[in-house]
Amino acid sequence: MDKELLYKFFEGAASEEEGMKIKVWIEASEENKRIFFKERRLFDAILLHGDLVESEIKIPFRKKIFRMEWLKIAGIVLITLAISYIYQQYKAYYAPLVMNTISVPAGQRANITLPDGTNVWLNARSTIKYPTSFNDRKRTIYLEGEAYFDVTKNKEKPFVVQTEKYDVEVLGTKFNVEAYPGQTEFETALMQGKVEVTSRLIPDQKIILAPDQKAFLKDGKLQVSEVEDVNRYRWKEGLICFKNKSILNIMKEFEKYYGIKIVINNKNILKYLYTGKFRQSDGVDYALRVLQNDIYFKYEKDNEKEVIYIN
Repeated sequence: MDKELLYKFFEGAASEEEGMKIKVWIEASEENKRIFFKERRLFDAILLHGDLVESEIKIPFRKKIFRMEWLKIAGIVLITLAISYIYQQYKAYYAPLVMNTISVPAGQRANITLPDGTNVWLNARSTIKYPTSFNDRKRTIYLEGEAYFDVTKNKEKPFVVQTEKYDVEVLGTKFNVEAYPGQTEFETALMQGKVEVTSRLIPDQKIILAPDQKAFLKDGKLQVSEVEDVNRYRWKEGLICFKNKSILNIMKEFEKYYGIKIVINNKNILKYLYTGKFRQSDGVDYALRVLQNDIYFKYEKDNEKEVIYIN
């Protein structure tokens, strides 16, 4: 481990990432732990040495004795403070966080309030993980699926949504994130405030969004465009809304919300576009029957395999 980084940590100037790097190194072996505390003691000794050098100045005997006694007291206080400081830093960086996990089943949604007052709507088949309290420098939560955030503003502690491939960082704002695991799609749409979207694999790949803009993946790269249809985000009201969407895209939405597989054997229906809305709670059968009023097709279900065939 680089000693300069360790001393930077002892001074309280290390970043969260650097602190985590030291944490991983310490926990790798007992020898690393021994080195860590050895360097910590050396660091404390250097701090004390500054006062000891000053004590070498020739002064009357009684004053010198008084000075040495004062140095002893100061040394004890400093060591006590150092131990407390180490404990607080160790606690901040290394103490295991108690995490809450909330998962929403297919066809449902949920509304929760985080410890900082941030309001979150979770879409169907989505999972959020968050600490019982935000004690770190950033308020970090973990998302699989789709969620709408109304973040409580705190300039001292940015709010970070970590997904499988991208991080979304804000101070206080309203935005939607879609990042279902196992799917290539990713989207962040901003309604209010400002957000920064950063690739977890390529940190230099960053995009800052303004209100009514969205970031999405195209050919593996983040792109930006205007939000064309805000009804798309009315899912938090329990609605699945479409505007000039192909049947293929609609079926993908049904797959996402209801946790099923839809196989389209009737290719003739792929040429149609559809505008409308459904309630998630009405179920996929109801939605398909409504579509049959405008487009001719039949369908059958294999409940055991959870597959719907469009014929």
